[in-house]
Amino acid sequence: MELLQQLLDFILHIDVHLAEIVNEYQTWTYLILFLIIFAETGFVVTPFLPGDSLLFAMGALIAGEHETGLNIWFMLIILMVAAILGNTVNYKLGSVLGAGVFKENNKILKLKYYHQSHEFFEKHGGKAIMLSRFLPIFRTIAPFVAGIAKMPFGRFTYYNIIGGVTWIFALLMGGFLLGQIPVIKNNFELVIIFIAVVTFVPAVWAAIKSRMKPKKIEEMIEGEDSK
Repeated sequence: MELLQQLLDFILHIDVHLAEIVNEYQTWTYLILFLIIFAETGFVVTPFLPGDSLLFAMGALIAGEHETGLNIWFMLIILMVAAILGNTVNYKLGSVLGAGVFKENNKILKLKYYHQSHEFFEKHGGKAIMLSRFLPIFRTIAPFVAGIAKMPFGRFTYYNIIGGVTWIFALLMGGFLLGQIPVIKNNFELVIIFIAVVTFVPAVWAAIKSRMKPKKIEEMIEGEDSK
């Protein structure tokens, strides 16, 4: 519970915490953010790490009146590489480990997350890899599911690159261009909450839909068990 409170505090006050990181670690901030984005997209066990809010807040911080010493274009490239490499690692892990890592009572690798991502993947095909970038949890699970499903690596890479570049550019540059507008700057906590709500709504809706279709989920479970 304490860890959850600390994570929530970090997300809601992410602009303050990022400023502290920049002040303390300076150019090492590039590496720190690279590792966070890489871990969130690269390891199926870390869907709780901040992504959207971190990118927007970092862009706003670099654009701020206080000199950070960080270059927005270098940060853009570094984080795009992190996002693309992360998804690639996640895909490879999925192809090796398979669906067996998801368990019904697992607090992180919940079985319902797998089925929701699998359904999303089946519905949208390769585009799911690109679209999932903007959906918390889904962006961590989708490449893993693609690996389990043995999606052709070339096709996966195509959507992985497009999705990774689009996601990083949209959020980081969004913060850079909009974060210093007075109404946004003065209500930054509300903006972060808004971003979290907007991005989590599809995940919540998918969870509701999965509960409304228990028979389909049971069939999917039985199908995986028979493999």
